[in-house]
Amino acid sequence: MAKKGFIFDLDGVIVDTAGFHYLAWKSLANELGFEFTEEQNEQFKGVSRVRSLDILLEIGGINATQDQKDKWLVSKNEEYLSYIEKMTDADILPGVLKTLNYLKAKNIPMALGSASKNAQPILKRVGLFDMFDTIVDGNHVQKAKPDPEVFTIGADELGVSYSDAIVFEDSIAGIQAANSVDMVSIGIGDPGILHEADHNFRDFTEINSTFLDQLINA
Repeated sequence: MAKKGFIFDLDGVIVDTAGFHYLAWKSLANELGFEFTEEQNEQFKGVSRVRSLDILLEIGGINATQDQKDKWLVSKNEEYLSYIEKMTDADILPGVLKTLNYLKAKNIPMALGSASKNAQPILKRVGLFDMFDTIVDGNHVQKAKPDPEVFTIGADELGVSYSDAIVFEDSIAGIQAANSVDMVSIGIGDPGILHEADHNFRDFTEINSTFLDQLINA
């Protein structure tokens, strides 16, 4: 049997920090004199912090120097960090812990693959830091999804071939990244948006041990 490896995105998959990002971006937008809606925030899913700021400024019709952008990126992140400092294991999304514990009990290698530079402190806050064999985050990658770099590094560090890697993602960019290197892609969220995934689930409460065994033994 080929060795399988499971790779999990963080935001929107293991924990829901999207709301914290939204509050921090909304605060910056208000400071700059315009409104920023939850619908507009959808454009930020799976996007780097730098690109997110550019989108925000485009929405507000604001031109800025690089120095201004650098200052705003720092202030946004500081506000976001103030939210995640309050996180606990109660912030783990429903069904996630059951899946992780099942895979752990079977000694299946697992990686965290996220663009977030705050992935490690978040995992420590919610008590999942030691669950993963390797953590690949925004401090380790140069290219944003849909480039598959974060996932290929994760698979390499787990010692599995790309075709034996199973990726859990909530963004279309992440699904496309996994698909581009023939990894098995599992969309967590709206199947209408994540229709390019090999499998779709609204959340982890829909994933059972039978399905996980099928992935492991495929």
